[in-house]
Amino acid sequence: MTSFPHSDQRQLPRQSLTGARLRKHADYQRAYAASRKRQSSSMSWFLAPQPTAGFAAESLAGPRVGLTVGKVLGKAHERNRIKRRMRDILRRHVDLLPAGCDLILHPRRTVLTMEFKKLEAELVRILQQARVEAARRTPPASPPRPAPPQQVVS
Repeated sequence: MTSFPHSDQRQLPRQSLTGARLRKHADYQRAYAASRKRQSSSMSWFLAPQPTAGFAAESLAGPRVGLTVGKVLGKAHERNRIKRRMRDILRRHVDLLPAGCDLILHPRRTVLTMEFKKLEAELVRILQQARVEAARRTPPASPPRPAPPQQVVS
């Protein structure tokens, strides 16, 4: 039997990113406008709250993530490899995506040569930071106020 180099790693369940991807240019532009740029050692990222009014309900199905890998990062096969690696990690940790937010990731060229485990650890750290920031932005739901006592007029 052939031994694979990653067979000793525990296999995490892979989920689909189908409903959790940013697809439209307008969504990217809105997210850029509503967020500020954050940096990590191998990528920059943007976190923006999803719009609440004026958009179709299907766009608000849950948290969404987008990847942008520009031509400055290399030839097509290198850019595709970067995207494949990052999508694989995101599929494994789709449950860490911050609810009610759009997350855009801009990898740097170092992602291409980085060890997969290190890349995964960094992406998980970014997703955890994004969740904390999203929770900080969203005010906690306050309990409903009790109705004022009614006066009985006799």
